[in-house]
Amino acid sequence: MASLRCFLRSGRNAVSVILRREFHKTSPAALQVTVRDALNQAMDEELERDERVFLLGEEVAQYDGAYKVSRGLWKKYGDKRIIDTPITEMGFAGIAVGAAMAGLRPICEFMTFNFSMQAIDQVINSAAKTYYMSAGVAAQHSQCFAAWYGHCPGLKVISPWSAEDAKGLLKSAIRDDNPVVVLENELMYGVPFEMSEEAQSKDFTIPIGKAKVERQGSHITLVSHSRMVGHCLDAAAVLAKEGIECEVINLRTIRPMDIDTIEASVMKTNHLITVEGGWPQFGVGAEICARIMEGQAFNYLDAPAIRVTGVDIPMPYAKILEDHSTPQIKDIIFSVKKTLNV
Repeated sequence: MASLRCFLRSGRNAVSVILRREFHKTSPAALQVTVRDALNQAMDEELERDERVFLLGEEVAQYDGAYKVSRGLWKKYGDKRIIDTPITEMGFAGIAVGAAMAGLRPICEFMTFNFSMQAIDQVINSAAKTYYMSAGVAAQHSQCFAAWYGHCPGLKVISPWSAEDAKGLLKSAIRDDNPVVVLENELMYGVPFEMSEEAQSKDFTIPIGKAKVERQGSHITLVSHSRMVGHCLDAAAVLAKEGIECEVINLRTIRPMDIDTIEASVMKTNHLITVEGGWPQFGVGAEICARIMEGQAFNYLDAPAIRVTGVDIPMPYAKILEDHSTPQIKDIIFSVKKTLNV
């Protein structure tokens, strides 16, 4: 009888377990949407939501866009909000920037973004900087393009510091069969430098792609180009009085970059700081740090490499703000001491 009661109890438990079980459920299949259709939906929904939104570009209206991204929008919203433009990227990008300043929400479409280079002045000097500009033109006239041009295969990019650099590199650029971008810092035009007898020769040139060690040192490597080379040398002179010997490298050439000279110095000093006047993101210093990390010199570093750069904002107009936006000698000294932990 006891065994029967046990069986009945176990039977009821088994039935209870069965009743609690459910059939396996699969999540509903996700809707498949192409990127083209997703972009179309986004524009359609925003055009419907906000009457300030409009679309302009080449063939975006009656032709539904070169890649059909704007399909159906012209028929739905009409000529005033879906606007076909002439083939003039600079022109309709400028219209978009001006419209945005006036309170509208333009969507400016380039048929292919390669063509945006035709409108780069509107994108960078107008769209990106106008908000920061007040009582001056600093943001449109003060910037470093070393990283921009140095990014592009097919170009050689040089950035002289001294009078000797300027003469020798420019002569090499003129003689070179490749297109060479010469980045001159306007603040350096009136700065005098001693020029060696060799540099005064008509046959004097400086090879493109070769850096120069401007000052020997054993404790830390400072790598820079253009005007910031002088700042590094001044900082090194101050630090030498405190027993810190900095090796200062003048890049001279941004592309092709002389990474061998930098590596040799880092393997000697075991520390690295890059100094540039440009913005930090995707900058020359970032490239140097990446190349060192990827190469043999990385194993010789006793501390992380540090970048000293311009502040990540468009250049202010006021002199005191400009000084706070670009690297100063004190910033280099601070970074050296921080890296060496002194």
